Parts: sequence; C-alpha cells; structure tokens
Amino acid sequence: MKKYLTHHEWQIIENGFHAEHNRISESVFSIGNGRMGQRANFEESYTGDTLQGSYVAGVYYPDKTRVGWWKNGYPEYFAKVLNACNWIGIEVKINETVLDLAKSDVTDFKRTLDMQRGILQRQFTAKLETSEQVKVDATRFCSLADDEAGAIRYAIQCDFSGELTLTPYLDFDIKNEDANYDEKFWEEVELAVHKGEGYITAATRKTDFRVCTGMCFDIFVNDKNVTPDIEIFRKEKFISNTVKLKVNEGDEVVIYKYAVNLSSENHPKDALSNNADKLLQNIRQKGFQTMLKEQMAAWATRWKDSDVVIEGDVAAQQGIRFNIFQLNQTYTGEDERLNIGPKGFTGEKYGGSTYWDTEAYCLPFYLSTADERVARNLLIYRYKHLQKAIENAEKLGFKDGAALYPMVTMNGEECHNEWEITFEEIHRNGAIAYAIFDYIRYTGDKAYLADYGLEVLIGIARFWAQRVNYSNQKGKYVILGVTGPNEYENNVNNNWYTNFTAKKCLELAMESIEWVKKNCPEKYKAIVRQINFDETEEQAQWQQICDHIYQPKYQEFGIYLQQDGFLDKDISPVDDLEEADRPLCQKWSWDRILRSCYIKQADVLQGLYFYEHEFDEATIRRNFDFYEPLTVHESSLSPCVHAILAARLGYHDKAYEMYLQTARLDLDDYNNDTEDGCHITSMAGTWMAVVKGFGGMRVVDGKLHLNPFLPKQWTGYSFKIRWRGSILNIKVTQAETTVENESGESVSLVLSGKLTEIGGKTS
Repeated sequence: MKKYLTHHEWQIIENGFHAEHNRISESVFSIGNGRMGQRANFEESYTGDTLQGSYVAGVYYPDKTRVGWWKNGYPEYFAKVLNACNWIGIEVKINETVLDLAKSDVTDFKRTLDMQRGILQRQFTAKLETSEQVKVDATRFCSLADDEAGAIRYAIQCDFSGELTLTPYLDFDIKNEDANYDEKFWEEVELAVHKGEGYITAATRKTDFRVCTGMCFDIFVNDKNVTPDIEIFRKEKFISNTVKLKVNEGDEVVIYKYAVNLSSENHPKDALSNNADKLLQNIRQKGFQTMLKEQMAAWATRWKDSDVVIEGDVAAQQGIRFNIFQLNQTYTGEDERLNIGPKGFTGEKYGGSTYWDTEAYCLPFYLSTADERVARNLLIYRYKHLQKAIENAEKLGFKDGAALYPMVTMNGEECHNEWEITFEEIHRNGAIAYAIFDYIRYTGDKAYLADYGLEVLIGIARFWAQRVNYSNQKGKYVILGVTGPNEYENNVNNNWYTNFTAKKCLELAMESIEWVKKNCPEKYKAIVRQINFDETEEQAQWQQICDHIYQPKYQEFGIYLQQDGFLDKDISPVDDLEEADRPLCQKWSWDRILRSCYIKQADVLQGLYFYEHEFDEATIRRNFDFYEPLTVHESSLSPCVHAILAARLGYHDKAYEMYLQTARLDLDDYNNDTEDGCHITSMAGTWMAVVKGFGGMRVVDGKLHLNPFLPKQWTGYSFKIRWRGSILNIKVTQAETTVENESGESVSLVLSGKLTEIGGKTS
C-alpha cells in the first residue's frame, strides 16, 4: 500500500510532488461529468512518467485481436474507449526555457481534488534549471452544467523579469498506450485555427465516430484583460496559439482556457464544428466564475441524496466520498446508450467497456440514490443488446434464441479475447437476470417484465438449457468447462456459483412468464409469437433441469464446494502466505496460482450474497468461515461482498476491515494497480458495504428492512435512500437509529426486526 495522500473529509490531497507515484495520482485525481473525462495530467509540459488521458463517452475503436493462437469463437476485436484530444495543454516558457516539473526544483506542491465542488486544483513553486522561478495556481473542472465543456484557470506568479510565453493548444495526434499493434486510431477530418481559438474534428478509423474539440482563451495580467499578439500554428491533428508577454517580477498572469468535446453520438456529423463553436462561445461568455458557480450548484444537488456521512473516522469518510464522487462523475443515467466502464474516465485498462460489474454492483447504488429511470436505463441497455447476445451465443454453437451476454462489450457484441473469460466465464448471464430480479424487488415495477425483461430472461434461460448436459454417472445436470467469479481457477467443472445461478435464471424466467401471462396477456402472446416460444415444451425442460441440477456440496463441512475437486487442493489460509508473495497475480506463475486454493474474489459467497434470503444464517456462516480465509481479494469486486456478509453474521471487525479495503482500494493502492485507472464499478461496493452491510438494508417480501449497527471505530453515520417514491434519511449513533421521511407519504419498514410506520411531511 502507498499512503502518501492526506486524509480529509471532502478532499483528496497530495502534499509534496511524488513523481514516483505520478501515474497513481493521475488516476486518483481524475475528473469527469458523464459525457467526458480527464486524467489528472499537468497542463504544462511534463517529460516524466505519465499517461495522458482524455476520454469521450461512447466513442470506441475495435482494435484487432492479438493472440498467439487463434481459437474458433474468438472475437475479432477488443473494443477500447479511445484516448481523445488533449484539450488541457498549455505550454509555458520562461525566457525560452520550457516549464517542466520533471526538470525543475519543485517545492510547495499541492494537488487537491475538491469532491464537494467537483474541482481539481494544483499549486506549486518551480525553479528552473536556468534559475528563474514561478509560482503556479491551476484550477480545472469538467462541467456538470455544460457536460460537453471544461474550463481551466492557470495563474502564474512571476518571480522573475523577462519574457513569458504561453501556448495553449489542442493535440489530437494521440494513441492509446494499450493499442494492440501500436497504431493510432484517429484521422483528421477538419481543422481550423484563428487568433484566440481553434477546432479539430477527427474520426475514428473503422467505426467513423466523429469528435470535434474546440478551445478558446483569455489572458489577464494583474487582473486586466490583455489582447497580445498571437502567433498561430497548425499541423496534422494539432493547433496552437502562442502569446509572448513581457513581465516584471511580481506580475500575475492568468490564462482562462475553455474547451468543448462534441461527438457524433449526440450531434449530426456535418454540424459538429458549428455546434462546437456555439457552445464554446456560450461558455466563454459565461466566464470561468459563472461556470464555477454552476459546477458547485450541480455537485451540491448530486451530493444531496447520495452522500454518506461517517463521524469519527476521517479515512473511512474520505474513502466512501471518493468512491461516490467517481461514480457520480462517471455515469449520470441521462443516456441509455451509455454504461459504466470498470475504469470510467480514469484510464485505458479493460478498454473502458461494459462488464457484469454494472448489474452485480452498480445497479443497487443507482436504485437507491437516483431517480428510478437511471437504474431502468441500465437494464434497457441490456435489453437493446439482446439480439447481439443471441448472435454471441450462435457464434459458440447455440441456437433457437439462446442468449449469451458478453463478458466485455461496447455495442452488445462480445469483444474479450482471453479464452478463459470469453468462453468460460458464462456466469455473467446470471448477473443480468439477477439485476432484473433486484430491480423489480426494489422498485415493485413488475411492468418492466412485460415491456422488456421477459424476453431477456427467456433468452438467458434458453442458453442455460443448452449449456447443461446430463451426467449419467451423477444422475444430475452438470455444467462443464467454466470459470467462476474466482478467476484464479480456469476450465473447472460444476462451479457452484455458475450452477446455482443457472438454476435461478431458469426459475426467474418461469415465474416471470406466469406473471406476464396473467397480467399482460396480449403482450405475452406477442412475445411468444415474436420469439417462437414453445411454452409447454421449453418450460418442462427448464423445470427438469432445476429439479436435478448438480450443486457440489461437502456434507462433512456443510459447505458448498466451489467446484468439483476443490478439496483436492492443499488448503491453507492466506495468513500463511509470505508478504513477499502478494499480490499473487504479480508474483506467482499462472500455473502456481491455478493449482493453489487461493481465491481472487468472492465466488460461493457471491451466490450467497445475491440470494441470501434463500439460505439460513448457519449455512452462510459455515461457507463464510471456510472461504473467507482463503480469499486474497485481488479483485476490486471482492471486499464489499465479504463486508456485507460479515456484517450480517456479526463479524463486525471483519466487516470494517473489508469496508476499509474497498473504500480505500485506490486511495492507498492496495493491489499496486491504481496507475492503470481507478476501479470505478467496484466503487459501488463501498456504498453497499455501508448501506447493506452496516445499515443492514434488505428488501424482503416487498418490505424495506433496516438492521443497522455502528462500527466501534465510528461515533455515527448516516445515509439516504430512495424507496418507491420516498426519500429516507437514516442516522445511526451509539444511542439510537432514527429514520426521517423527507417525502410526503408515510412509509412502512422493518427497523431492527420491528414493523414501523415513518410519517411523511404531509401525513
């Protein structure tokens, strides 16, 4: 772990310049607004270790798959969110020497991410090799109010007399660091540069997404707007304006740079540059201070319902607010075509695509903290990809409308090319079905089944019905050759989680058929015709599988076996590992990992978490006690599940330990991988660890349940949840738990086992 960031309730602070951790800081201090995002790169030149990253939502490139040995069924490409135009750049020269922190004596460095206001700030003093010195104060943000725009205030205090040269620029000559063949993905379409402003429109190769990035700027010297001579420059995919100023010691020079990023996903291609110009002039007319006020107001609205307050533990408070902040700036729910990439706008790893993380981890956060339509849009995203899921299954030999949702996707088509994931990690289908179940359980919106959900559930059920096979030896249906959530085991047979969720998918499909058939008969008939559904024959097969599917269990221990043969391994707890061996994924060979008993992330426990209402506490306890000591939590998705189950079992210290690990995973770089980008989708697990773990929030038989406890490290905590039209504010202290209904109608809920009526403002 790396603990170089200062603890603060509302801010992430780096005191002192840590060049050795710069890529980590670039990830942690990233900013975004749901439509665009930016790693915390420096505005001025930097020749040290850095990953320049600017991203535009929904724009990707199908990078041709690169493998040593091609296998039938491999996706043709791996989709990547593209590193787009560098819009923040401002080259600074002092008497012809470029300001570069990698070549300067840097003091008084402070980088601050103000999460309450959505602002990135940086201050430093730099003494150049030529002895001149400057003090810089830089502030920037991606606007929530104008979500295709960003703004920068870059102030320079001159501790020298001479010439100061400023060159704001746009650079579209960018490549992804993770490009499979080291190629560039952008081609210039249109470029224009004038004094004080400029635009570049570029297109992605193959997919022809268009993005127009524009900039303009104003310069102030000692608070007075100046109009200096400007030298314009252009080359392929690059434009700049250069301004030379004569300055005296003590002068302050401020450049305000405004930028916009418009994509053809939201604008006609032939109108991109014109629309970009209109927006650019609009934000310039507003000015930096007005935009800043709008940014603060927009973030205040976001925090109003999604904040979690923790009293008495600054590290825990900072951790959860950081996670909530990143979630809110990554996905707003305004566009049903978008989803939540594992790295959001903070890095390139995983391609920025959609994984099962959304359904398993992110959906509960948005269900409780945002308008119901936001979570609904996440489900509709998958509904619109149903035909692609069917095509994905067909490529692997399935037929008759069987649907296999992709492990990784941008447009519904599978685009992951590691065989053990592409072909074997089929449990992702279970997460899609669970999300539909979870959404309806929470909202009561069963009409979703008739409108969208049933077709998805039938497609998934058809897949499982074809993926199982009957074992004469076992007298059971089995599922062979899979990888479960624990990716430290590949090509195993009868992974319990996979088998169990397959059964749940079949049961949920049959239950949903009955509801839609009874309550929406005309829609049901239309669906049957459309998908050629044989209700009698197919449901009879599904029921047969449910009744006889094999679920490996070790009776002596009373636990579910992670898969066949798991107990053949040398079972030894994680505590027996040497510290030098961690993390295993970076220290051990893959062969050694696969033969070990160590678990990357919750596997059996993932299934118990999803459907814990079907298991008694003793069963959950036995499995937790067996599997938790074997889990290394080298997936960001793991600690939160353990925190929630530990809290239910009364293992409060373990719950707190797991909470802190998920909350500070990136802030403390637990797994030595934050430099690749933050773990955005797992950040929702931090919220779940508090609300579902410490708060004990569950929905049982249509009733909201809360069973809170207070970790001994805290003096209190509070959170808000939206529940079927009401907003509830839950506060937990050492003395009591209070629930305030901020809405009009009264709400009934079960609080610590007692049915309670919470009056509304008008009741």
